[in-house]
Amino acid sequence: MTSTAKTATALTGATRRQILQTSVAGAALGMLGAPALVRAQAATKVRLGYWPIAAGLPFYAAVELGYFKEAGLDVEPQKFSSAQQVMEAVLSGRSDGTANGTGSANVAIGELAQPGTFKIFCANPSNVKNVLDEVIVPVASPAKVMADLKGKRVGSGPGIQNVTLAKTILERGGATGATVVELPIGQHVAALAAGQIDGAYTLEPTGTIGRLNGTSRVLEAGVISRYVLGDNMAPWFGGSASLSSDFIKKNPDAAKKFIAAYAKGVAYVRSKPVEARKYLTGYTPIEGPLASEVPLAAYTMYNEFTSADIGHFQKFFDLFSEKGIFSSRLMVDTMIYKG
Repeated sequence: MTSTAKTATALTGATRRQILQTSVAGAALGMLGAPALVRAQAATKVRLGYWPIAAGLPFYAAVELGYFKEAGLDVEPQKFSSAQQVMEAVLSGRSDGTANGTGSANVAIGELAQPGTFKIFCANPSNVKNVLDEVIVPVASPAKVMADLKGKRVGSGPGIQNVTLAKTILERGGATGATVVELPIGQHVAALAAGQIDGAYTLEPTGTIGRLNGTSRVLEAGVISRYVLGDNMAPWFGGSASLSSDFIKKNPDAAKKFIAAYAKGVAYVRSKPVEARKYLTGYTPIEGPLASEVPLAAYTMYNEFTSADIGHFQKFFDLFSEKGIFSSRLMVDTMIYKG
């Protein structure tokens, strides 16, 4: 064999060895990268709609603390300007569920429109102790009880749930002849200060904002528990977190993981309410001194509901049936997630 041939043979051998070594190294790198790739491919997407209010805190905390990522889920928070829009997004397939704070009556209306769509896995009850709902008046108002708002203009948040409840509490509280005026909740304090309305059925943090800036005061808190449920300590399940039945059916394991991670968010808010408040920032307009003052909601997971809770929840839904807002009576128990 000539020297040229030997050289060619040597080069060919070297090239083969390099190719082989490169292939082995590539395979090894591929194996090292595979688990991450598999995890990325396995991460189920969950789109959750939320209304930017304090009641959604367990969801905000769970996102920021990485509870959903730890569960192998890719959660996309979707912000909407009203609870009705959150519900409509689920009906149209643009969202997979609702965060706490989404009006339970809004969810119910969606359920009546498309039976079997919503499964509630967590609700946020309020009452005179865990304040969410209240009637506020200007700080200098002579009103002392609800009946003092007879014939007055009373603001209410927009949407069928807010308006129906405002009319009901005024009627049952003796404020006959009052006119309900729909206004975005964020405008209630300013409208009171400007004299455009004489009072407002509103939701926190409105009452806290008015108190802090000296504009308004609370006339009565926990009004739904008192005037709708008949007991100011009864839980009013005004907001609900839910997943669509379609998502649960297509992704049963992911649904269980999502609800378990959400439950960790609830546990965190319950055990560390002061620390949890920082997660209101970015998801809601609540920040600064207001974030440390606003009342936090209570929470009831699907496996914590008692028969009495279901009874109070049903009484709330029945009001909307009686008022003709619901096309038919809707049984709450059929909507609770069963695990």
